[in-house]
Amino acid sequence: MSSPRPESQPAQQQSVPGALGEMDPKPDHGEESYQGSGRLTGKAAVITGGDSGIGRAVAIAFAREGADVLISYLDEHADAQDTAKYVEQAGRTCVLVPGDLADRSHARTIIPRAVEEFGRVDILVNNAAFQMSHPSLEEISDEEWDHTLATNLSAMFTLTKDAIPHMQPGASIINSSSVNSDNPSPNLIAYAMTKAGIANFTASLAQMYGEKGIRANSVAPGPIWTPLIPSTMPGEKVESFGGNTPLGRAGQPAELAPVYVLLASDEASYVSGARVAVTGGRPIL
Repeated sequence: MSSPRPESQPAQQQSVPGALGEMDPKPDHGEESYQGSGRLTGKAAVITGGDSGIGRAVAIAFAREGADVLISYLDEHADAQDTAKYVEQAGRTCVLVPGDLADRSHARTIIPRAVEEFGRVDILVNNAAFQMSHPSLEEISDEEWDHTLATNLSAMFTLTKDAIPHMQPGASIINSSSVNSDNPSPNLIAYAMTKAGIANFTASLAQMYGEKGIRANSVAPGPIWTPLIPSTMPGEKVESFGGNTPLGRAGQPAELAPVYVLLASDEASYVSGARVAVTGGRPIL
């Protein structure tokens, strides 16, 4: 990938959930660099959190590999519409579904909408997440704790449960975990706990549905430069974000997309139950 990637970013903050247009520097989602080769031709994918960050990079890559895409997102309409533009430029259909996945009644509408639009679900990427940095438990309200679990864990459960009846052998479920799943940051205690749960859920899912030919894997990103970072971390932590990795920098969303493409493709037909680290050199167990 030839596009330059900054090794650091200035101190900055946004309100949750963050917007691409306010980020300095702008993340690389592969808009100019990702080139597809037909690895997902004819497939239908659902991606949560697909408006920006990792989800946007995955949506662009999936479309350029031949997949139609439904993107679930919160309320970042401009970012979602921009992502849809890249999907449609690749000649694929993009369906945008805004709403809060922490609301289970909304989460239950996602898969039926995908089935209505595409007739099936071949790939499910549970990627949407919420985090907030706190130095102590006392600063975490009950409401924030419940919201973190609802967004990161319960929505994944709901969408997966709804999708499986519409999946055929060869279908792929990919869940976004984190390096925090077994190397947790104390300031991200709620988020880290949910990411460990995602890894465990995925490992169980792979065993539960292997006989049906449905594969389940998780990806464990390290520090990736997305709107989640300036909107949930203090400015001084944003400035040093990613500097503690062996590669010495935060990763770009575009550097995650090829892993999701592989796991979604038929090339990974015997890969299930895996957790793939994309961490800049930080190990996971």
